[in-house]
Amino acid sequence: MRRKLKRVKIHREGTGILYATLLCLLALNILVWWLSRPAGIGLTAISIIIYGLLVNFFRSPKRKFLGNTENVVVSSVDGTVVALEETEETEYLHRRVIQLSVFMTILDVHANWFPVNGEVTYVAHHSGRFMSAWLPKSSTENERSTVVIRSECGQDILVRQVAGAMARRIVTYAEPGVEASIEDHMGFIKFGSRVDIFLPLGTEIYVNIGDKTIGGITEVARLRPAVSATETDV
Repeated sequence: MRRKLKRVKIHREGTGILYATLLCLLALNILVWWLSRPAGIGLTAISIIIYGLLVNFFRSPKRKFLGNTENVVVSSVDGTVVALEETEETEYLHRRVIQLSVFMTILDVHANWFPVNGEVTYVAHHSGRFMSAWLPKSSTENERSTVVIRSECGQDILVRQVAGAMARRIVTYAEPGVEASIEDHMGFIKFGSRVDIFLPLGTEIYVNIGDKTIGGITEVARLRPAVSATETDV
């Protein structure tokens, strides 16, 4: 039986860029080939590499988490864990939390998945700088978008899309009131960046600094159900 080639799915954020780039590269290659065959050969090779990198960047694989989804936290993105520490979240949660940050290189898939199932309660975009996303202060000083999700177990999870030195556009699909699912895209960041997830203290963490993650697949933590006021009074 003949094996079918797997079709590369392109994210909707990349279709316009890919079509425009293809047309520009074709026109440039035709002109250069007409002027000089050796130069045309060199430019064609470079063009194939550039276009291949763009296709790789905008690929959008379909993913399904196969584990136990109860209280699960999955990585929002493909990349490397670069921060895992206790910190003070001052924009929305206003309390001590665990910050888990994953950095994406230009070679990673840049679609962003919801890290938990639940309901979106808050979305905000903040203008800012474009420092390297590796720097800790990029989380509060760079161009960024914040999404807060009330998880199914009652915990508020804050996710922050952070632009990097090369990233110039953050796209956020999440809106207050919509259902969040770990199988759905929360947004997209164009060209090198990071995503921070702020988790309640006491959350069971399953990754370490330097670990590689796969968006929508890698289980990075497991939440504890929120304790209600009536339970604390008992």
